[in-house]
Amino acid sequence: MHDCRMSGNKAAEQIIQWGRSYWMETCFDRAQALKPCPSGATGACCRICHMGPCRFVHGSEDRVEKGICGSKLTTVVARNFLRMAAAGTAAHSDHARELALLLLKVARGETKEFDIKDAKKLSRVAGILGIETDGRDKYELAEEVAKRIIDDFGRQWGILNYIKRAPLKTRERWEKWNIIPVGIDREVAEALHRTNIGVDHDPESLLLSALRVSIADGWGGSMIASDISDILFGTPSPHKSEAGFGIFSDEMVNLLVIGHNPALSEKLLEVLSEPDIIEYVHSKGAQGIVLGDIFGMRHGIPSAGGFTNQELCLIMGIIEAVVVDAQCVMPTLPDLAYNFHTKVITTSSKAHLPGALHIPYDAHKAMETAREIVTLAIDNYPNRTGMGEKVKEKTAVLSGFSPECLENINGDMVRFSFAQLNRAVREGRIRGMVGLVGCDNPRVEATGVHTCLAKELVKDDVLVFTTECGAAACSLSALLNPDEILKEAGPGLRRTCEDLSIPPILHLGSCNDNARILNMLSSIVAEGDLSEEIGGLPVVIIAPEWMAEKEIAAGCYFAASGIPVIMGGPSPVEASQDVEKIMTEEWYEKFKGAIHFEPDYEKIYDLAIEYIDRAREALDLEVYEFGR
Repeated sequence: MHDCRMSGNKAAEQIIQWGRSYWMETCFDRAQALKPCPSGATGACCRICHMGPCRFVHGSEDRVEKGICGSKLTTVVARNFLRMAAAGTAAHSDHARELALLLLKVARGETKEFDIKDAKKLSRVAGILGIETDGRDKYELAEEVAKRIIDDFGRQWGILNYIKRAPLKTRERWEKWNIIPVGIDREVAEALHRTNIGVDHDPESLLLSALRVSIADGWGGSMIASDISDILFGTPSPHKSEAGFGIFSDEMVNLLVIGHNPALSEKLLEVLSEPDIIEYVHSKGAQGIVLGDIFGMRHGIPSAGGFTNQELCLIMGIIEAVVVDAQCVMPTLPDLAYNFHTKVITTSSKAHLPGALHIPYDAHKAMETAREIVTLAIDNYPNRTGMGEKVKEKTAVLSGFSPECLENINGDMVRFSFAQLNRAVREGRIRGMVGLVGCDNPRVEATGVHTCLAKELVKDDVLVFTTECGAAACSLSALLNPDEILKEAGPGLRRTCEDLSIPPILHLGSCNDNARILNMLSSIVAEGDLSEEIGGLPVVIIAPEWMAEKEIAAGCYFAASGIPVIMGGPSPVEASQDVEKIMTEEWYEKFKGAIHFEPDYEKIYDLAIEYIDRAREALDLEVYEFGR
């Protein structure tokens, strides 16, 4: 891997060390100082009721140790895991709910701040939902789509609408094992009820519930969020952009956005091009204004990296304002900002930070809010102290892929077809596919595990789909620069990418856009000649630096869909061998998917290749020969 001790990115390491010299604490320092709880880290601690917490410090199934209520260790471990999946589903799906309600407001004319930017995607979603589209006004159609989607949150019977997007054989497996979700909120509530004291004590039942609630995320909340974002803000298509700390400049007003809701970011971007704003920037002595992003992907907005980079951006000393909404935002940002001139602004009613300025986001006056934030940043430009560690490095990035652009719905990709992709897999020019997803984590060499795996995978002719912080890690290491990464790719993958006009690593978006991987694989199945279901395809999901509950939910919905999942780091279910066996062996038998936890990145790679080659053999594909 890399020579850096804490971060896999040399520029990040430079900023970390400068901050340390001024006693500025970051997540990297806290990761070294605060060691994981030995019981909680393995799932062996139960704090669901106040008779405990009960810690199974030396527990094992064969000793049949019990908590005060009588729960066995296997129950405790499975229950903790289910609660993580439910919390992750709640986070993604609450994000989706906000977007669904926004679509309804737009359709009814209740807000003029947003409009429908992709009517083709609206019609496509309407078709999936079984809504007639011929001759319909787009706003009338959008209202029916929004109402049909909103119904999925509170549904009490039936099944989620988007379940029909999964291949038939995949759905049949779900039906056999009773894990088809009814309603998103209902599944989250049932999971929390199931894990309450004295309810479900069967680890197999608890873990099937983890799959069910997570399917409500992957084939519900996350997929809904991606679709409505496309309808309102435009379906992503490839954009050239830049990534790295060097996107920010001494001569520019620098504004950083952290969060997952694209609505406010859209308006901030619009405000930057207004003539009076440009004139005002120049009046303060700046040459222009830069909008940098953590987590996002749309419209080619430059990326400042992933989760562990947000504090480091402030330590550069040239960020005028940081705007946050919800999810994956560090509460230490106001403390760090105190050392500089930076203003930290919260916008979500459900995500406040002590010490930050709160400017509430309202869909009815989004432009007004955006102008207020941008003006505040411009006014703060003259207040720079000169203190900070400036970094100039940045790299070219190609991001913004989506299944729709690949399918040529909008005419963006004229040479790609799923038939050609399947043929390349069948003939062994592409060995398999990997979704490289998840956060970056300061407990490992942050971003370094992502980038090392990405390089090794493309060398062995594996096509990579990447999202969220994994994509950010790849972007900082120039792996999303097609000209550079093509040189790293194996000959079969390189030839196929040149034929199809795609890079070896496809940036598909933020964390809810993991659902785009499901849509991609469904399109591969529908094309034929490989597998009749997602399970069995030569595909693996890897989250090598995961840390959030959202990633547990994503891992579960990928596994339920038939994909082996490998998550880096120590296992949160390590305390129970029975639970580990269910999630690996039993899930693989029932769904062709599994979840493994593996701290060694070389073993992660070997296990991924083993699964890919096993799938190729089972599908009777041509034997992959390295370097063909």
